[in-house]
Amino acid sequence: MQEILEAIQEGAPGDEIAALPIPESYRAAHVLRSEQDMWEGVPSEEKDPRKSLHVGEVPTPELAPDEVYLAVMASSINFNTVWTSIFEPLPTFGFLDRLGRESVWGARHARDYHVVGSDASGVVLRVGSAVRNWKPGDRVVVHCNYVDDQDPSAHDDSMLAANQRIWGFESNFGGLAELAIVKANQLMPKPEHLTWEEAAVNGLCASTSYRMLVGRHGARMKQGDVVFIWGATGGIGAYATQLVLNGGGTPVGVVSSPDRARLLNAMGCEHVIDRKAEGYRFWKDEHTQDESEWRRLGKKVRELVGEDPDIVFEHPGRQTMGASVFIAKRGGTIVTCAATSGYMIEYDNRHLWMKLKRIVSSHFANYQEAWEMNRLIDKGAIHPVMSAVYTLDQVGEAARAVHRNEAEGKLAVLCLAPEPGQGVADPEKRERIGEDRLTLFQRHARGEL
Repeated sequence: MQEILEAIQEGAPGDEIAALPIPESYRAAHVLRSEQDMWEGVPSEEKDPRKSLHVGEVPTPELAPDEVYLAVMASSINFNTVWTSIFEPLPTFGFLDRLGRESVWGARHARDYHVVGSDASGVVLRVGSAVRNWKPGDRVVVHCNYVDDQDPSAHDDSMLAANQRIWGFESNFGGLAELAIVKANQLMPKPEHLTWEEAAVNGLCASTSYRMLVGRHGARMKQGDVVFIWGATGGIGAYATQLVLNGGGTPVGVVSSPDRARLLNAMGCEHVIDRKAEGYRFWKDEHTQDESEWRRLGKKVRELVGEDPDIVFEHPGRQTMGASVFIAKRGGTIVTCAATSGYMIEYDNRHLWMKLKRIVSSHFANYQEAWEMNRLIDKGAIHPVMSAVYTLDQVGEAARAVHRNEAEGKLAVLCLAPEPGQGVADPEKRERIGEDRLTLFQRHARGEL
């Protein structure tokens, strides 16, 4: 891998990169099948990814016709990496075993280790015999929709495909590694004004937010919409905030501290709710919600913007869904993509059906949606929300920080890239867009806001 890194840093042409030998093994962050019961009886909040995420050599699998070998310069931490590392809600080896039964190529994935990671930026090293649009030397980013085109269910919207998976979570050979195996239909051009690590943090979260708000499969946000955003400085929330501002809407962002409120204001979001300062308690006890708290939240939103939200950007799940359904305006939309506080949700259905509201489910994004979001990033309309950079050896620390909600935005992980700040191929474009805008979350993390 050192020879590959040197060629990339020296700007070697594609034919020279194609001639480099692919190593028989590579360093990767992975969990072990033999340890999938290690957390039995341990409360979720006490599970430590540093103990289950290992960084070491794994064998290089054979390349399928529709895949590429990717030299991974940087990756990032997503919640699905945390879930894999704590084996919740179930060990991901079951996903790999099901993929292994699909085909000869799928069988490669059913191993006793699982290389994790659902984001990446890097350089194409080799392409399979069926790959048409990419070649060695291409600088790319990866989206995590792992699907093939042999099932008719994939052709209207690939997220509806019967065999749709999330790469690096429901498949093996993911992005938190020096090398990755990626389908050709996961690749997109790297925005060349970004560093490797800035480019690596966008794929999963940014595309998820795009589908939820902008795509025809989500809330179909329009100019003037008021959009209520839970966790507005988090991974998907920070991209949602930018999309609303960029699309002519009015975001109302929810955060959990004055410090995060300042960050949200610096992003251009005027209307901010600090949920801890307000002291909302939507549940009286484990079984009973408090409608008076829903009303208090709705009143707060109307005080800020003068009306109820057209769209509620919902992802906490059990803790907030009752409030989300209640505060959406008559005929409004609650769009949900996750349930980080619990997936068994409750809400008062009278406030849904009698006021003609709708709940829209959303899961990641199809290739076109991911491509369109990447295009917005490339144009400088949307910016990375990277707050800190870790090395591959520190992947357990980074996953622990995400698990404990200690980080804002996204945490990047350097894989082959030896240090932050590399990979910018268009410095003039970067200067035109503005360093302050591109590094806002990093400056906040350093206490400079």
